[in-house]
Amino acid sequence: MNKETLGRQIFDLSYITGQFKLRSGQIATEYFDKYLFEANPAVLKAVAEQLQPLLPTQFDALAGLEMGGIPIATMLSQLTYKPTRFVRKQAKEYGTCKLAEGGDIHGQHLVIIEDVITSGGAVLDAAKALRDRGAIVNHVVCVIDRESTGRQNLADIGLSMHALLTKSELERLGQN
Repeated sequence: MNKETLGRQIFDLSYITGQFKLRSGQIATEYFDKYLFEANPAVLKAVAEQLQPLLPTQFDALAGLEMGGIPIATMLSQLTYKPTRFVRKQAKEYGTCKLAEGGDIHGQHLVIIEDVITSGGAVLDAAKALRDRGAIVNHVVCVIDRESTGRQNLADIGLSMHALLTKSELERLGQN
């Protein structure tokens, strides 16, 4: 499936209107309910296939952010044969008390995988927490860039963001 066809499918499956409070605190009248496209196996696989070329050439593992980045990272893992780390919003307070499940992160080159980025707040928090635990994090790959402050906020801490689609592209594709 090519990028335009995939973009139309993502738009058709996930674009909704109303009043939505974003993680950043912003209020949006348009929203991409990413779980609607992530729950569709054919679309999820196509997303991963289109994201694969956006990955850096060298890295040790994918770091899927809770919750929306996890299915995408898992599907990418199937295509790339790279392991996945499942990154929590905060470390568990019981059991192993880990921030990232699935293997060691210390000294590992991780690529953060996220579904939608607006301000980048979840990625900023995760990158700091992963780096504090010894991971090397320089790249973020996402499905949708809402074209807000996310790209610049991530660049400010040395993260290079690679997005499959922008909000503008999705809106254009959704009108066709």
